[in-house]
Amino acid sequence: MAQTIIPVVDFASWSSDQSQRQRVAQDIVAACKQVGFVYIVNHSLPETLLEDAFCWSRQFFDLPETEKRKAPHPEGWAVHRGYSWPGLEKVSQAMSEQNDQERVGQLREIPDVKESYDIGSDENPSQPNQWIPKDALPGFQSFMTRFYGECFRVGGEILQALAVGLDLEDENYLLKKHSGHNNQLRLLHYPPIPAEALETEQMARCPAHTDWSSITLLFQDDCGGLEVEDVACPGRFIPATPVKNAIVMNVGDLLQRWSNDRFAGEQRMTRRRFSIPYFLAPDPDSVIECIPSCRTATDPAKYEPITQSDYNQVRASMQY
Repeated sequence: MAQTIIPVVDFASWSSDQSQRQRVAQDIVAACKQVGFVYIVNHSLPETLLEDAFCWSRQFFDLPETEKRKAPHPEGWAVHRGYSWPGLEKVSQAMSEQNDQERVGQLREIPDVKESYDIGSDENPSQPNQWIPKDALPGFQSFMTRFYGECFRVGGEILQALAVGLDLEDENYLLKKHSGHNNQLRLLHYPPIPAEALETEQMARCPAHTDWSSITLLFQDDCGGLEVEDVACPGRFIPATPVKNAIVMNVGDLLQRWSNDRFAGEQRMTRRRFSIPYFLAPDPDSVIECIPSCRTATDPAKYEPITQSDYNQVRASMQY
C-alpha cells in the first residue's frame, strides 16, 4: 500500500528575496494540506541551543522526585504549568463542555507513563510559572526563559510563512494574534517500561490526539517515538523518524479551524526518550474564525467563532 511521506521544507530561503519566500511559504502550506506535518530544516534556531535544551531537560528529570515536586502542576486543569509526575495527566482526544467525571475516570483506567514540565511566559498572570528553586538546578530557569523566547521567534517566522502561503495580504495576520505570552514550552520524559505493557494496553505513553494550539514545534531526541496518522490509510500510523536539528511542525486544532479544514493534523507519541514540544497559542481573547481566503460561496465557514480561552477549557478540563 502507498504510504504518506512527511514532507521536508528547507527554511533557509525564508530570509531571501520575495520569490524565495513565496516558494517556502507554498511548500509549508502544501505540506499542511496534504499531511498536517512537515519537517522544517535549516531554520534559524541554533543547533547548539537545541543541544543545550535537551541537556537541561535531562538534568531536570534526573533530579530527585522531591526536588521536581517543589514546582508541582497546580491542581485542576486551569493552569497548565509546572511538573506533572507519571499518571497525573491523561492525554486524549476527549472534549467536554462540562467536567464529565465518569468519562475522566474511564480515560484514566490506562495511565500515561510519562513526566513533563510546562513553562510559559512570566508575563502571563493567568498562567503563572512554577519554577523549581534556583539552587536545585542553577541556570535552568534563565536558560529555559531564553529558549522559550527563541522558539517563539522561530515560530513567528513560520506563522508569517503560513499567512503568505494562504495568500493573505498581511503576512502578520496570524502573528498579530500571538503575543507569545500564551505559548507553552513542554519538557517531556518517557521512562523505560516493558514493551508488553504497551502492546497489551496496560499502560500508555501519549495516546492518539490532536494539539489544542495553532501550531506545534516538536524537537525530538534520536530515539524518536512520534507517529503520524497516514492520510492515505486512516487508522494506520507511520513513524516521524528523527531528522537531526529539524523541527517537526504540525497543525493544531485552532489553525485547522482558522483554515476551514484546509489544514488538518493528528498525532500520537508512543527505551527512555525525551522530546520538547513548543505550542504556539493565540492570546486568550483571540477569536478563531475562518480566514477570509479559506472560505467561498460554495465552501462556507464550517465552525462557529470561538475564543482561545473557551476552546482551551473544552479540551483541558478532560486532561487533569
